[in-house]
Amino acid sequence: MAVAMSSTCPGLYCGRMMVNGSVEGECGVCPRGERANLQKVCERCNESPELYDWLYLGFMAMLPLVLHWFFIEWYSGKKSSSALLQHITAMLECSVSAVVTLLVTEPVGKLSIRSCGVQMLSDWYTMLYNPSPDYINTIHCTQEAVYPLYTIVLIYYAFCLVLMMLLRPLLVKKIACGLGKSDRFKSIYAALYFFPILTVLQAVGGGLLYYAFPYIILVLSLVTLAVYMSASEIQSFKNLIAKKKRLVVLFSHWLLHAYGIISISRLDKLAQDLPLLALVPGPALFYIATAKFTEPSRILSEGGNGH
Repeated sequence: MAVAMSSTCPGLYCGRMMVNGSVEGECGVCPRGERANLQKVCERCNESPELYDWLYLGFMAMLPLVLHWFFIEWYSGKKSSSALLQHITAMLECSVSAVVTLLVTEPVGKLSIRSCGVQMLSDWYTMLYNPSPDYINTIHCTQEAVYPLYTIVLIYYAFCLVLMMLLRPLLVKKIACGLGKSDRFKSIYAALYFFPILTVLQAVGGGLLYYAFPYIILVLSLVTLAVYMSASEIQSFKNLIAKKKRLVVLFSHWLLHAYGIISISRLDKLAQDLPLLALVPGPALFYIATAKFTEPSRILSEGGNGH
């Protein structure tokens, strides 16, 4: 019985090293890129990420880009030409950062990554699962059990920040002449605030975001579309197609709706899941169909007539 007890490791994430085909050493943390298997032996992760893992990484990569676009639009005023160039630059920064991040992650130099996979929520928070077999001494087995999903996002944000600081100030100084000196760099200052917030969000809530992001995408894209259409006073198809910008915003939201639906369904059963994409235009069509019935001035006038 004593032999059986000593041959296994306590805790969920502790393991022994495999050296020259034999298991050696004491129980402890597995090296980066490895994970303890069922026999509590550290095993190199060679799996490819699942579709859902890629969708999660895509969501985390989209966050800074969407925030860049929002603040560029917010602070650019009427200078649409300068805003467009900044939008394109922001997209270029995030795209290059994503490619470089994939290239520097193992296997280095390839646009693919090897992954340990996610089995449960606790995989994201291994620091909370360090065992204390004798209730006195703790065996520290904190590691990246979801390798590389946790750190790859933080590396990506670092590259985004560096590229933004290299490219954007020069561009803004050249093209944003119509804006005041204080207004020119406000979209960059906003990024200096939201990047640390995104980093903390990933560091603390990465595991929760991994399971919740499809629903976050759907809810936020529905709310922002409704707010935009209300603020732009779009109440008919004629209003909608009056400006190209409105169509761009609409199609962007439709892409987000589709992304959310694909993330929830994971396309496990194509014949069953693909028809769900037909729901994508639904919210916009519903809004236009019902907007005239919920016009505040009409409701107030009818209420006044009733009295």
